[in-house]
Amino acid sequence: MAKFEALAQVNVSLAEHQYPIIICSNGLQNSELLKQLVPTTQVLIVSNPTIATWYLSTVQAAFQAIQCDVVLIDDGEEHKNQRSLNKIYDVLIDKKHHRDTTLIALGGGVIGDITGFAAATYQRGVSFLQIPTTLLAQVDASVGGKTAINYAQGKNIIGSFYQPKAVLIDINTLRTLPEREFKAGLAEIVKYALLTGGPFLKRLTEVAEEGLTASHPQLPQLIEDCCRIKAQFVESDEKEKGKRALLNLGHTFAHALEAYTNYQQWLHGEAVAIGLYCAAQLSYHLNLIDVALVVQVEQMLNSLGLPHKIPRSIDLYKLKELMSLDKKIKNNHLRFVVIKNPGNCYLDDQITEDCLDKTLISAVEGE
Repeated sequence: MAKFEALAQVNVSLAEHQYPIIICSNGLQNSELLKQLVPTTQVLIVSNPTIATWYLSTVQAAFQAIQCDVVLIDDGEEHKNQRSLNKIYDVLIDKKHHRDTTLIALGGGVIGDITGFAAATYQRGVSFLQIPTTLLAQVDASVGGKTAINYAQGKNIIGSFYQPKAVLIDINTLRTLPEREFKAGLAEIVKYALLTGGPFLKRLTEVAEEGLTASHPQLPQLIEDCCRIKAQFVESDEKEKGKRALLNLGHTFAHALEAYTNYQQWLHGEAVAIGLYCAAQLSYHLNLIDVALVVQVEQMLNSLGLPHKIPRSIDLYKLKELMSLDKKIKNNHLRFVVIKNPGNCYLDDQITEDCLDKTLISAVEGE
């Protein structure tokens, strides 16, 4: 058996709940660790067919002595819906899972979101463990307790804040991640770099120029740094009443782009990459930053192999309509996270129609 190696632990301390983010290699093969994290007599593992092929039997091996059921949800954001949620409920009820059961989310952000929401709502709340297997989920989606499903009119419209018992990040799962999905996860790291600035932004810029791959020696440290940054935001504002909303940098644009294409054209991280470029353009049109930072964001996204332009085929008027469904709307004002400089971002609810139009036009391919 491959040797387990603990790399780091980030503790998330909230008013009513504390939990660890354990970063390691070969953690899925460590049955004793899994049993410590799931001290119950019933387990339901939720995964997708792709991840199940690689890791399901390994995780199941830790729970041979107890009731261990499985639900597989098809790959893709379009399956983060009520139908898939009902599939989880059906197994929980049919297999007579009690209130002391534990749900395990084994997969990427989609699996983590829907499993967390099922855990939050089944019998008014049961325990769940996050085992994120994609880079995007490891650095962002699995941390902080956001759970949700999508609805026809928008992403994550129905959801709740519900914290996991723990997050187990096994960096070895990134070795089986398709290159496109790995690159998509890098967009969230860029987001953290813009939110924090300073040495983190400098280091990411240097690593991006070298070529950031799943085997890069700096990757585990980048993952740990992202988890620590997000933990700090979550600890200060668990329910996203203020500061935590800054983590949505680029996401108002991204969610609208995803909904526009019915989640078919871009992975979430790819849409976030375009959204980050749009956020930089918006900040420029608000005279908050100079064009040099817009160029820096563009170059970094290019270095990481990520898209950043809105295709010409997108109807910008319809895109703006989809933005009007954004969850950050307050007092009927659409709020955008804007950049004053790296490490200094804020929510702006006074964006004019003219400024938004100029931003979108400047972000279109060929402009």
